[in-house]
Amino acid sequence: MTTTDPGRRSSAPVPDDEAPAVVAMPNAAVAPPTGASAYVRQRRVRTTIVRVDPWTVLRLSFLLSVAVAIITLVALFLLWGLLSAGGVFSSVEQSANDILGDGATTFTQYFEFGQVFRVGILLALADIVLLTALATLGAFLFNLATSLTGGLEVSVVEDQ
Repeated sequence: MTTTDPGRRSSAPVPDDEAPAVVAMPNAAVAPPTGASAYVRQRRVRTTIVRVDPWTVLRLSFLLSVAVAIITLVALFLLWGLLSAGGVFSSVEQSANDILGDGATTFTQYFEFGQVFRVGILLALADIVLLTALATLGAFLFNLATSLTGGLEVSVVEDQ
């Protein structure tokens, strides 16, 4: 049965994939679906951290330190490449020779790629050792402080 009146529907069954989610009649109020609330519920969890495992902190800080070292070496490589391609090293060498006289100084020997990369690797290794040691020491100090004070209270709120 087909009709032109928008308030009437056909009595033929409608397949599920073509069925409208909400059918509103003209001038009719649509109520919220059952179970829906007018406010957002929050779930709050409070916990106390009383101990951090130093072995876990050691492993995690080592991995993060290695990542920082790799990022530092890549950044150093890119920076040296940009400066070299831009002619900065030869410009500094030329300026020094103009001021001090020919052959008085050779700055470029200190800024060769191998020399710069060796220093970068040494700094990256020192970074790995120092950050790992400091993070592990921090874990021990945290455990000592929480044994004296009772722990660190943390509240986590989850919006639903």
